[in-house]
Amino acid sequence: MGAIGLGAMPLSVEGRPDEEQAVAVVHTALDAGVRLIDTADSYHWHAGELGHNERLIARALASYGGTRGADEVLVATKGGRGRPGDGTWTVDGDPRHLRRAAEASATRLGVAAIGLYQLHKPDPAVPFADSVGALRDLADAGTIRMVGLSNVDTEQIRTAREILGPRLVSVQNRFSPAHSATRDTLDLCTGLGLAFLPWSPLGGISPSAVDDPGGPAPAPDTPFHALARERGVSPQQVCLAWHLAQSPVVVPIPGARRPASVRDSAAAAALTLSAAELAALRPESG
Repeated sequence: MGAIGLGAMPLSVEGRPDEEQAVAVVHTALDAGVRLIDTADSYHWHAGELGHNERLIARALASYGGTRGADEVLVATKGGRGRPGDGTWTVDGDPRHLRRAAEASATRLGVAAIGLYQLHKPDPAVPFADSVGALRDLADAGTIRMVGLSNVDTEQIRTAREILGPRLVSVQNRFSPAHSATRDTLDLCTGLGLAFLPWSPLGGISPSAVDDPGGPAPAPDTPFHALARERGVSPQQVCLAWHLAQSPVVVPIPGARRPASVRDSAAAAALTLSAAELAALRPESG
């Protein structure tokens, strides 16, 4: 998958760019070596746009003319959440819904089987094992190849591991220098050999960096900004390099709305921080 992925949500939600620019972001990511694109059926802005981001990614991959084929890209999508169009989020982990959602996502992505399908969020109204069981059934049916989880705790990861075995390959939780409360799930993923995909990996670095690394932002005097000045790189690159140093299973998925942003993020793969530099980057508790 490469060291850095692309979180595609900003290309379809509030404040999204026009389609030409959004496709350029995806193409630039591929040119920069990104081979993991994270999406979801619920990544859209208005009501009636279910699957907006998935369709966009499918069109961008189909039109890519780079030297490396788009068929090398792992598209990871998610099911189990919804957006009514008023800015709020819903959750639906009913097995029947997840089966229908996965089948619809495969159609929108134009694939016979989804490479990585993730439970977007556990539904408190549905037994977690039932939701995970639906993903196991989808894998058995060939609708999906690999299974991931998102927004889960360590107990849920262990439960899913028992149900899915080696078909469980990843966990996507919120994690950043400003939000390290899920460190226990990262540690568990490291021990189990599961990929850990931190969402909002740039949280705490700058107000705009969460959704658009490299975009205009204040430059507060934080350790990340200070080190960025010393190394002649962006604070976002320092933050992503910090992520990569946490564990070999970490694959950050920063968002982007501009080609320059995704180029900046991808360049972090070549940035290695020393032990002294990592020691100076003390995350806030959270």
